[in-house]
This record gives sequence, C-alpha cells and structure tokens, in this order.
Amino acid sequence: MKNSQASEFCNNADDDLLPEYNFDYRKALPNRFASQEEKAPLTVTLDADVAEIFKTSEAVNNALRALLSAIPKAER
Repeated sequence: MKNSQASEFCNNADDDLLPEYNFDYRKALPNRFASQEEKAPLTVTLDADVAEIFKTSEAVNNALRALLSAIPKAER
C-alpha cells in the first residue's frame, strides 16, 4: 500500500522541499547569542620548519607580539 503523502512529493520534481520546511524569514528574530560571542579566531597555516619551533598558538602569538612591539607605531 502506497503512502499517498509520499507519492505526492515524488511526483512534484520542481519543489524539493517538504511543506514543513517552508520558512517565513519575515518572522525570523535576530540571534540573541551572536553578540555574546567573541570574534572568531583567525586560522593561519604555518610552514613545517616554523611549526617545529612554535609548538602552540600561544608561542606564535608571543613571538608576533614581540615583533610588533619593536615596530614603531607610525609604521604600522
């Protein structure tokens, strides 16, 4: 015995979303948690020789901050 609801959706190739997935974006609310999150961390890929020296992201950040402190602010 065929499920009549399932056969209805198989025949309609133009609409690949089920009716329960129709979403009215006019009724959507902003994400209340978005402003609470910190900025997403930036991912950087290190070359193998550099990664041998700097084992953690903290070590890389410390080295870069040391370099930044040596550069005059006018040049940044």
